[in-house]
Amino acid sequence: MVDLSIKLGQMQLKNPVMTASGTFGYGVEYSDFMDVSRIGGIIVKGTTLRDRQGNPYPRMAETPSGMLNAVGLQNKGVDYFIKHIYPTVKDINTDIFVNVSGSTVEDYIETAERLNDLEKIPGIELNISCPNVKEGGMAFGTSCPSAAQVVKSVRRVYKKELMVKLSPNVTDISEIALAVEAQGADSISLINTLLGMAIDAEKRRPVLSTVTGGLSGPAVKPVALRMVWQVAKAVKIPVVGMGGIMNATDAIEFMLAGASAVQIGTANFIDPTITAKVIDGIEDYLVCHKLSSVRDLIGALEV
Repeated sequence: MVDLSIKLGQMQLKNPVMTASGTFGYGVEYSDFMDVSRIGGIIVKGTTLRDRQGNPYPRMAETPSGMLNAVGLQNKGVDYFIKHIYPTVKDINTDIFVNVSGSTVEDYIETAERLNDLEKIPGIELNISCPNVKEGGMAFGTSCPSAAQVVKSVRRVYKKELMVKLSPNVTDISEIALAVEAQGADSISLINTLLGMAIDAEKRRPVLSTVTGGLSGPAVKPVALRMVWQVAKAVKIPVVGMGGIMNATDAIEFMLAGASAVQIGTANFIDPTITAKVIDGIEDYLVCHKLSSVRDLIGALEV
């Protein structure tokens, strides 16, 4: 027997395998394929203060070793989540996080406040890759002052676990990580998608309606690993790694680079049972290497 549990801020997760927001719905959609309570934590799809219709189609495209998406945070808003979605997920026997997005600091504050009272939601993941409309559409997470501002504001009103999801579309992601840590983030997740685009050569037009979109999948893994390694060395709070994790070996590499836990995203679209397979694979690795705890892997990279 090996110990798969990990500490994330003040929380104890049963294992380090989580799902990435926007790739696993609300968890219940996958219950026909697997026992979702096996997963260490589920990050539900992006939730905003008000209803969002998302971007026009087409908004997804396959690319070499990855995919582009420009869904645009389509959801029915936080009040709909509380009234209709929360009752269906609250009894899943794992930790459920809500990914919170917004276009203004006030949006983030109000959404987080409304989630405070949900007993079975122990934390939120703050997506600071959203466009700050008061700063001309620049993402909150691309500058230290704006990243710090939104985290500080949400920390004042949100009383539970506060995970902050970082954008990779920056010059030095360690600076952003340090800025959000200083304002009260309990943990940091990275990376969000890389900005990319696809072109239809025959039509001479972009494939996506929005021209550019977020690149995910195996293609981004080397960049994600490097950024997780850099951030884990810079901050004292736990790091949750993601970006192109397709199997247990990928997940183990992120933990060796310094991640306390991982999130699986694009792979869920290919294999709806991949999270269970990664959990089993990590356990097999620990047994094979005679390690008693998954925590022995965290930051164990020899450089």
